[in-house]
Amino acid sequence: MVYNPKLVEKKWQEYWHKNSVHEPSDDNSLDKKYILSMFPYPSGRIHMGHVRNYSISDAIARHYRKLDFNVLHPIGWDSFGMPAENAAIKHKLHPKKWTYENIDYMRSELDSLGLSFSKKREFATSDELYSKFEQSFIIKMYEEGLLYEKNQNVNWCESCHTVLANEQVVEGCCWRCDNEIQIKEMPGFYLNITRYAKELLDDLKLLEDGWPKQVLTMQENWIGESEGLEFKLKLDKPLGDIDSFEVFTTRADTIYGVTYAAVAPEHEIVKFLVKNSMLNQKSIDAIKTMQGVSERDRGSADKEGVALGIFAIHPLTGKKIPIWVANFVLVGYGGGAVMSVPAHDERDYEFAKKYDLPIVEVINSKNSDLENFAFTDSGVLVNSGEFDGVKNIEAKAKIIEHFEKNSLGKKVINYKLRDWGISRQRYWGAPLPFVHCKSCGIVPENEENLPITLPEDVEITGEGNPLESHPTWKHCSCPKCGNEAIRECDTMDTFVQSSWYFLRYCSINDETLAFDKDDVDYWMSVDQYVGGIEHAILHLLYSRFFTKALRDLGFIKTDEPFSNLLTQGMVLKDGSKMSKSKGNTVDPDLIIEKYGADTARLFILFAAPPQKELEWNDSGVDGAFKFIRRLVDRSTRATKMDKLPSLTHNTLPKNEQFARKKVYEALKKSKEIYEGGFSFNTLIASCMEALNALDKQENPLIWSEGFFIILNILEPITPHICWELSDALFSLANFKDIEILKEVFVESDVTLAVSINGKRRDEITISKDATKDEILEASKKQCAKWIEGKEIVKEIYVPNKLINIVVK
Repeated sequence: MVYNPKLVEKKWQEYWHKNSVHEPSDDNSLDKKYILSMFPYPSGRIHMGHVRNYSISDAIARHYRKLDFNVLHPIGWDSFGMPAENAAIKHKLHPKKWTYENIDYMRSELDSLGLSFSKKREFATSDELYSKFEQSFIIKMYEEGLLYEKNQNVNWCESCHTVLANEQVVEGCCWRCDNEIQIKEMPGFYLNITRYAKELLDDLKLLEDGWPKQVLTMQENWIGESEGLEFKLKLDKPLGDIDSFEVFTTRADTIYGVTYAAVAPEHEIVKFLVKNSMLNQKSIDAIKTMQGVSERDRGSADKEGVALGIFAIHPLTGKKIPIWVANFVLVGYGGGAVMSVPAHDERDYEFAKKYDLPIVEVINSKNSDLENFAFTDSGVLVNSGEFDGVKNIEAKAKIIEHFEKNSLGKKVINYKLRDWGISRQRYWGAPLPFVHCKSCGIVPENEENLPITLPEDVEITGEGNPLESHPTWKHCSCPKCGNEAIRECDTMDTFVQSSWYFLRYCSINDETLAFDKDDVDYWMSVDQYVGGIEHAILHLLYSRFFTKALRDLGFIKTDEPFSNLLTQGMVLKDGSKMSKSKGNTVDPDLIIEKYGADTARLFILFAAPPQKELEWNDSGVDGAFKFIRRLVDRSTRATKMDKLPSLTHNTLPKNEQFARKKVYEALKKSKEIYEGGFSFNTLIASCMEALNALDKQENPLIWSEGFFIILNILEPITPHICWELSDALFSLANFKDIEILKEVFVESDVTLAVSINGKRRDEITISKDATKDEILEASKKQCAKWIEGKEIVKEIYVPNKLINIVVK
């Protein structure tokens, strides 16, 4: 046949769709596999990162279908978000129109790749039905105290007119528009993810066998557990109602070395002093400057401080210590205040040196040099009262015990993790389902009124949130008292939508339930999740939290959403990530148009292991196309058959035994790679080697068996051509698991070293069934020139290893 990828691929895509080949069964008694790739944002066109992501997950899904698993391999669209509003401004289009037109186009692009997604379970997160169920979850979370409103300093992007999570601030700039962010105090809704900090951290152990170690470490560091001492520092003179403030430290062993205390620029003490005109204008201006820097950037900034002119009392020595504002102290961690021990903390040391504050040694060591640096290693306590001479590691527990015994403080565990602010001041998002009533306060919307949908008669200008200025939408009645009220105009962070979408896939789009409990029990957790390493913290952490929260609300039983995770590397060109700004993008549509989807899939899986970065190579694409064309050309040498031929391996000629071995080595590799690592590149290389070995064979049975197995192995990778050739030569039903024949790996010959007087002279290859006499005779013939004219004194044979002939 002449290989025409357009005709072949269209034919089989239509066949798969018409016959619902890739739809999972409703029979929940079957063994299942849930294979999921992170769903795309409908930006307009797919890129090569999409091709790689979905080719990987598709190969895995197709593999498990061959093993007779009930496979769920769904797709959807993460369709809310700022890019739609930016596009609305640029192209004068409504965000909804722009979004759904992009979905239609990108769906056709994904279809052209022959991806075996479930069509019946597809949805977009901007669908009103999806918002309905999500708003219902949010209301339940509010009622259970998992969601609350508060005023807090937030990262504000003036360009996007929205709040950003700390994780969305990149080097002080908005991750979307790259404009510098500001710190602004605003009300907003927060999800109480910190309630789950301990469980989120502990349950990482459940994922050790299935997640990359790098991702686990990133999550562990982000949650940031630290054990230490929490206590109150009393003010020497009260400030109104404030007579003390809380401090947390992980270094209780250094408490006698405290020479000053530092508070965050947003601390209540600072607010009191500013409000009551107890600081000069220079100090106030310096504090405001600190407040204008994001928490993330404060850690890397030069140390800055302001003396507040007030003092606290040391809880053990009774001495007065000055209180400073310091830019490195964060209001949300450990009470927003720290005890500072410059002798044994580099940050405190740098600050003390800058402002000429006392430095008192309390851990002694020969290596300490407090004139030049802080001593942070281990040693014994000095200048520490009754704890002098105690090793500082042991002193931590002893000093905490002393605080607890004397009701001065207690041992606590703190986390770096912060509650998740989900309020966004934008239009194209899921509305928060609350109203603000003068009489009742914040009131959740009634269930029967959900979903709260967006008004479509808006103009997106980029100036503020159009919901705030809509003449009618925000005006409503209070669900509780019926009086006039104002609807909440903030919409949800889009990470909310991506934190539970995998649960919605478990049931075919039910209009009454977000998902059926029995279906979720059956399908969850996801057996294999595929996506980019850039989602290692945000999306994965939020999804884990949402799963646990919905479990505790009674919706599901699952503890962890994703059993196994594969993080694929980026696709590069000319050493850089593909981007329009760099002019180094490759259009998947053009590749498919020229070479076909199978070539695109083969190249993308062959060019590098999935976890590694992939460098685009035009000649590599051409090589992949040539390999597929070679498969087509060689198909004429195979004989039509309904099942594998019955061959007696040890009776075949050596070259045919070798060819069969290469084929079954590839089959063995195909079973191994899906159990971990997914090294498709080595599997494809094995198939190429097997085809090379078959090329040298004339036996049609050897050819047909080997060709059938190669097609079976390659079907998850290049499905269209494999279905086409299999249909012509074999049977579609034959895309099933094939047994590995052990006999093809049993060598019929053995190679033995032959030594004369203990010195290796040669080797022989002989049947492993040969007798000792036959082996010795063959050895003497092989080494005749070293034996000729000499007397054989002794003949030594070590089975399957060596022969040594002693002569004189």
